[in-house]
This record gives sequence, C-alpha cells and structure tokens, in this order.
Amino acid sequence: MPQGSTTLNKQSHPGFLGPDRWWHISFGALLALSLVVFTLWANGYVAAQTSRIVLIVSILFGVFMAFNIGGNDVANSFGTSVGAKTLTMKQALIVAAVFEVSGAVLAGGEVTDTVRSGIVDLNAIDLDPMSFVYIMMSALLGAALWLLIATRMGWPVSTTHAIIGGIVGAALTTGFVTGTGGLAMVQWDKIGQIAMSWVISPVLGALFSYILFSIVKKNILVYNEEADAKLQAIKRERSEHRKRHKAAFERLNEIQQVAYANQMARDQVIVSQGDYTRDELESDFYRELYDIDDRAKALESHRALVTWVPMLAALGSVVISSMLLFKGLKHLHLNLNTTANIFIMAMVGMFIWISVYIFAKALKKKNLKRSTFLLFSWMQVFTASAFAFSHGSNDIANAVGPFAAILDVLKNQQISEKSAVPTAVMVTFGIALVAGLWFVGRNVIQTVGNGLTEMHPASGFSAELAAAAVVMAASVLGLPVSSTHILIGAVIGVGIVNRAANWNLMKPIALAWIITLPAAAGIGAVGVLALRAVFGS
Repeated sequence: MPQGSTTLNKQSHPGFLGPDRWWHISFGALLALSLVVFTLWANGYVAAQTSRIVLIVSILFGVFMAFNIGGNDVANSFGTSVGAKTLTMKQALIVAAVFEVSGAVLAGGEVTDTVRSGIVDLNAIDLDPMSFVYIMMSALLGAALWLLIATRMGWPVSTTHAIIGGIVGAALTTGFVTGTGGLAMVQWDKIGQIAMSWVISPVLGALFSYILFSIVKKNILVYNEEADAKLQAIKRERSEHRKRHKAAFERLNEIQQVAYANQMARDQVIVSQGDYTRDELESDFYRELYDIDDRAKALESHRALVTWVPMLAALGSVVISSMLLFKGLKHLHLNLNTTANIFIMAMVGMFIWISVYIFAKALKKKNLKRSTFLLFSWMQVFTASAFAFSHGSNDIANAVGPFAAILDVLKNQQISEKSAVPTAVMVTFGIALVAGLWFVGRNVIQTVGNGLTEMHPASGFSAELAAAAVVMAASVLGLPVSSTHILIGAVIGVGIVNRAANWNLMKPIALAWIITLPAAAGIGAVGVLALRAVFGS
C-alpha cells in the first residue's frame, strides 16, 4: 500500500477511544482508583457488622449520582463558556476540576441533614436503620438514572428536584409496603413550591438576562460594531488617500516633484515631533492625513469598553462575591456581620473596576472586535469559576447528603438528625463530578452553549451574571427557584434580545423539568422494592 494511503487510513481511524483516548483513559483510571481507595477507606470507617455488599452498592450509587451531577449540572454551568468559545471543553474541565473540587472540599460543609425533615416526613414511619438506608440508596439510584437519561438527551434539569423525587418515591413505597405511612407523609405544599419554580425560575432568569444583555448590546456591542465600521471606512480612506497622492505626484514634473518632496520631508519632521497643528503643515498629503486622523480620534472607538465594561465587571464581582459569601462559603461559618460582608463586596468591586479599566485602556491600540472578545472572555471565566466553586460547595450535597446519611447509619447503626461528611467523601465525589462532566456532559453543554441560542462572551457573561443575581435575590426573598432553570431562562433571555431563541428545543427541556420529580420517584420506588427483596427488611 502506498505511504500516502497509510497516512490517510491512520487519520481516518484515530483509535477505539478517538483522538482524546488518553483523556478518557486518564479520567477513567482516576475515577476507578478513587473508587477503590474510597471503598477501602469506607470499609474501615463503618461498623464491623455492616454488610459489605450494602456498603459497596451504596458507594456505587453515591458516586454514580455525583458522576451524573457533573454530566448535567456542572455541564449546564459551563455550557455558556464553552458555547461562547471562551473556554474549550478541556479548559472547562480544568477550571471545573480546580474550583468544583476545592469548593466541595473547602466549603462543602462538615455535617449535613439526613433529609428526615425535608419534603418527606420520615419521622412518620417507624423506620429501622436499614430501611432508612434502602430509601437513601434508592433515592440516589432514582435521581442518578433519570439524570443520566436527561443528560444523554441534552436536557439540563434540576439535580435537587431529582433527588427529592427519588426520596419521595422510595419513602412512600416503604410506607405503603410496611403499612406505616401513606400520602400524608409528603409535604405537598413544598411539592407545590417546586411546581411554581418551573415557571418562576426561568421567567426571572429570562427577565434579568433580557434587561442586562439589552444594555450590553446597545451600549457596547452595537456601539462597537458602528465604531468598527467607521474605523474600517477610515482605513479605506487612508489607502485611497495614499494612492491618490501617489498618482498626483507622478503627474508632476521633476522640479515640482523635488519641491513637493521637500515639503513632505519638512512635514514628516513636524509629525514625528508631535504636538502640532494643521496650519504648521505645508503639503496637501499631510494636511488631508491630519483631517483623517482627527476624525479617527473623534470616534473614540474604545469608549464603550473603557466606560461600560469596568462598571459591568465591578457589578459582576459584587454579585459573585455576595454569592460566594452567602452561599459558597456559608459552611465555613466565617461569622461575618452585614457590615463586614458589604465592605468586602465593595472592596472587591473597586479592585475589579480599577483592574478592568487599566486592562481596557491597555487595549486601546488593539483591534476593537478582538478587544471586546478578550475583555468579556476574562470576565466570563471569572464568573464561571465562581459558579463552579459555589456549585461544588452546595449542589454536590444532592449526592453527598443522602450518601453521608447512609454512611452514618452504617457506622453508628442508628439514624441521626445530622450526619458527618468526611473529607474522603467530598474528594471522591468531587472527582466523580469532574469525570461526569468529561464523559457525558457534552450534550448538555451543546444545548446550553449553542442549542438554545448562539453565544458570544458578552452574552454568556450577561446570562451568567443575570442568573447569579436572580439566585441571590431569590435566596434573600425566600422564593422557590432552581439555579438550573434560572440559567436556562437567562440563556433564553439572550436569545430573545437577539431574536434567535430556539423555542422548539425549549419545549422538551420544559417537559423534562416537569417529568424530573415523578420519573426519579418512579425509579426510586422500584429501587427500594428491589433492595428490600434482595437484602431483606
């Protein structure tokens, strides 16, 4: 076979795992290694009389849930950044690995509620410890399987609603089977609040995003497009000016050319020295060039970047820092009063304003379109990183909470109101989170980044900032919202501004939101019946 054909064949068949095979192998090996090490650790952590099969199955269900949170929730968080080409998939993975895992380990909390007093009143059932374990195992399985299905379809859904659905299904089934509980166990008013969030969350996200991106588009993007068009026209005018004067110079006789060349030389000296007026120039060439340069200066092409972008960056830093102070770092019990929090946010905002202002000024001589992309890219990376840290410290609890409750029961052989969360759990589940993003997160990233509307760093930043603002406002007001639904609404808000929202894709996503709770509940119900049948009750 000719050498060229061999080369083509190798390019056409990159291998069983594709061009990223070493990434696949690395993350697969890391996940497998962490699973083995964690299982060995957990084996020594729980009580001696604990069934090792129950422990291993619990670990698999818990890690599987964290894996799927990474594939759906984390992918949803980074979708705008990847879609806007601010980050590549691999760069998003690295950012997620650093900030998600550090958020989980540093600020993920030392204890968690055992979910006994949540949506389902488990106190209403005369539960023995192992029945409680089966409920939590089934909840993890139900939520994880539904998340996997939704992720494969590219639907970003609420992991919180999924785990709630799993607990409801497993708990109700246990109550019915044992004859110790029924529908009264469920706090239906809270289920009603979840149903309200299907509408409230995306509407608020879309509204805030629409307002913010409208401001950004009008005062920065449109202004820059118009300024760039004028700069291009001036650039063409400079070119035509040179050609015209070159042709005119060639028509002069030799004596006239020498005289004109001397004028040009004297003007060149004046121009090189700077600080001159038009009247000091002799040649028509330099006088006309002075007029062209004067019009270019009057454009103030970078004015929007220098004026608006630092203000937006400062606003974003205040919102993000408030999200970190009140949500991301809440488990660290910093005990900061309101005045201290406001002072920290003000200082962060001031520092960011000064930094971005200096950065924007430094880009004045650069290409305007490139400068806009660069500034908003950095700002979007900042918001994505903060989101990742906050997500790692909070939403990983949807996997850690039920699993920590299981681990606590297997260790103490009784149900406690609070469960300790060992660091080993946070690290292992954090690794599973990032692995899930790499292995199954692409479909959700595609949906959020390009499917619902096209993304630019400016629109991605606007969507993320609007979502963060709504999450914080809702937390303060106590509104029942979902951060996933808010971000999707924010992306749709950007699409509405650009008149490019993909409503056909939004329909199945909205349906998936409604299905999430009952689907996870159904799988959880089947799961608890299977576990009780296999392990006994």
